Amino acid sequence: MNYSRYLTIIACYGIMISLLMLSSVVAQNGDSHLVSQTGSSQEYCSDGDDCKQQQELNIVMILTRATPGSNLAVRFEQTINSVLKHTKSRLHFTFVTDAKTRSVLHQAVNNAKKNYPSCNVKSTTHLVEEVVKKIYTYVEKFQPMFSSKGSYYNDAIFFLSVAMHKFLPLQFKRVVMMDSDLKFTTDIKNLFQLFNQFQPNNIIGIARENQPVYRHVFWQYRRENPSSKVGDPPPDGLTGFNSGVLLLDLQRMRNSKLFADVTDGKLPENLAQKYHFRGHLGDQDLYTLLHMEYNDMFYVLPCTWNRQLCTYWRDHGYTDVFDLYYTCSGKINVYHGNCNTPIPDDE
Repeated sequence: MNYSRYLTIIACYGIMISLLMLSSVVAQNGDSHLVSQTGSSQEYCSDGDDCKQQQELNIVMILTRATPGSNLAVRFEQTINSVLKHTKSRLHFTFVTDAKTRSVLHQAVNNAKKNYPSCNVKSTTHLVEEVVKKIYTYVEKFQPMFSSKGSYYNDAIFFLSVAMHKFLPLQFKRVVMMDSDLKFTTDIKNLFQLFNQFQPNNIIGIARENQPVYRHVFWQYRRENPSSKVGDPPPDGLTGFNSGVLLLDLQRMRNSKLFADVTDGKLPENLAQKYHFRGHLGDQDLYTLLHMEYNDMFYVLPCTWNRQLCTYWRDHGYTDVFDLYYTCSGKINVYHGNCNTPIPDDE
C-alpha cells in the first residue's frame, strides 16, 4: 500500500469534515447578517468592508387607516422609495397594518421594488390585531398617561416600540423603527451604524423634538422649578424627544432591569406625578419623561437623522423661542414631514 497517498486522503477527509461542521454552526446560528457579536453588541460594516452588501438591516413600520391614493399611502410609498434609492444593503421590513390597509401597503412596496429592482428586500406583514394581543399587557398602563381618549395616538399599537423586545423573535437583536412620512437622502446603513456609538447603558436612540412641545407640556413643573432645564432647548436643555426615528437595541431591552421597571408601569406613573405630566403623543411622551431622570438610557440622535418640518408651535404662543428648538445645522439625512408638512424635493 502507498502509505503517503493513504495519509493524504485521510488529511483531505479531515479538512472536509471540519468545513462541514463550520458550515453547520453558521447555519444554526442564523446570524449571517452580523459582522461580529459579543454579548448583545454587534458591529455594522463601514464603507469598504467586504460584508457591507451581506448585512440584513431590520426595519419596523406601522401603516394603518390608509386608502388608495390617500396622503398616508403616498407618503408611505415615498418613504420606502427613498430608502431603496440610497442603499445596497439587504433589508428586512416588518410591517404592522390593518386588514383594509394591507393591499395599499403591499402595492406601495411592490411599486418601490419595481423602481429599484436591484435592491435586496424582503418583508413580513402583521395585522394590528395580532400584534396588540401580544403586547397589550405591556402597554395598556401607558395609554391613560400618554394619550388622550379618542385621539389618534390612543391605540395600543402606538406603544409598540416599548414592547418591541416582546413582539419580535429573539434573533432580532437591533431594529430601526420609523414613521411612514419620512424621506431619506442617504444610505439607511449609515443610520444603523449609529448603534456602534451607543454607550454601555444606552438602550434607545432617539432625536430631540424640534419644537417647544414639551416646554408647553411641562409648563406647571417649569413654573414651580424656574431654574430647571426641563423643556429647555438644545444643546443643554431636557428638550423632549420625537419618536419618528428610533434605534432599538432589543437585547439590552430584554436584559435591562431598569427597562423592566418601565414596562411594569409604576416607574413612569411616579415620574408623571412628579413632573405634572399629561401627554398625548404615545411612546415619545414616555421616552421624554424617562429622559428627565434616566438620560443614560438614551443615545440622542443628531437632528439631521430626524429633521422634523412641522412648525405648528411657531404660531401658537412660542414665536420668541421657536428657532432655539427648530434650528438644525448640517446635511439632512432624513426629513420628517410631521403634521402633514411638505417635504423638500431637492436633496
